[in-house]
Amino acid sequence: MTEQFFERPILNSPYAYPARHWEIVDKQPTNRVIDQRRRADEYFSPVPAPKKQRGSRRQGSLKLGDASGHSTKEQEYNPTPIINEIRTYVDQWRNLPNPDQWLVTPETARLLKHWRHHQFQGVKPFFCQIEAVETAIWLTEVAPKRGPQVAKFWAHIEGANAKANPELLRLALKLATGAGKTTVMAMLIAWQTINAVRRPNSKQFSRGFLVVAPGITIKDRLRVLLPNDPESYYRHRELAPADMLADIDHAKIVITNYHAFKLRERIDVAKGTREAIEGWRAKKDPSKKLQTLETEGQMLQRVMPELMGMKNIVISTTRPTIAIAPG
Repeated sequence: MTEQFFERPILNSPYAYPARHWEIVDKQPTNRVIDQRRRADEYFSPVPAPKKQRGSRRQGSLKLGDASGHSTKEQEYNPTPIINEIRTYVDQWRNLPNPDQWLVTPETARLLKHWRHHQFQGVKPFFCQIEAVETAIWLTEVAPKRGPQVAKFWAHIEGANAKANPELLRLALKLATGAGKTTVMAMLIAWQTINAVRRPNSKQFSRGFLVVAPGITIKDRLRVLLPNDPESYYRHRELAPADMLADIDHAKIVITNYHAFKLRERIDVAKGTREAIEGWRAKKDPSKKLQTLETEGQMLQRVMPELMGMKNIVISTTRPTIAIAPG
């Protein structure tokens, strides 16, 4: 084996479609360049096997979709062939020369042209960032207009959500570490808000956003998603045409961390005082105990008062997950 792969492991520009990749066989590079994009199922995501199982007998599991043969008893690799299909449709849609064929709103079309062709003075969006937003746009605006041809994608998404997140529709956008998920969030907010402001009767778009961070440090970094922040990405990184920035100012954005969703005590009551108020009946009947913990409704009012009353809210986490919560 020569050192060719190790001398030049990166073949593609981060700003262009990844049209080439190094062939890898048995986890080793062959030094052969393939003139096409690497398939999604050639990246392996390990899923730990369950540690505990009920019953004395262990039942084997059926490894669905694992044509690569990488799954073992200890670890399961779950390729996602549906991603490759969606990529193909998005690629074909992206290459349509006439915007009238894109099947999106004029506002979305302007944003797509801006992200793809604008001469950015500073940081230019990566291809992977634009593609992530394009995929969300294609699934939201284009796929429903394509009829039975692509209906299976939404059937797959809705079926998966029904099992894992009933009544909460979630789309996950997987991006590598360092790819710039905050920029993707800003692009999604711009797309949703501009359309929501200019099309107030549409149910596809929202101008209400809940951004959930894992801690205070990351929460502070996400302030660039606020339109009025001095380093707002919409202006500072030119993520929207100048005449559309005023529309983004109408977005209602709450940035918090997940700890805020823990129910809190509304009244600080000492242990002895609590026992005296509750009396002996509370020991036999839990319903007689003094209720000082806030309700879920009170918690939401505390965490996101600006979003209360809105019909649809887009929920985003620092992991690439976008969820649509009905009001």
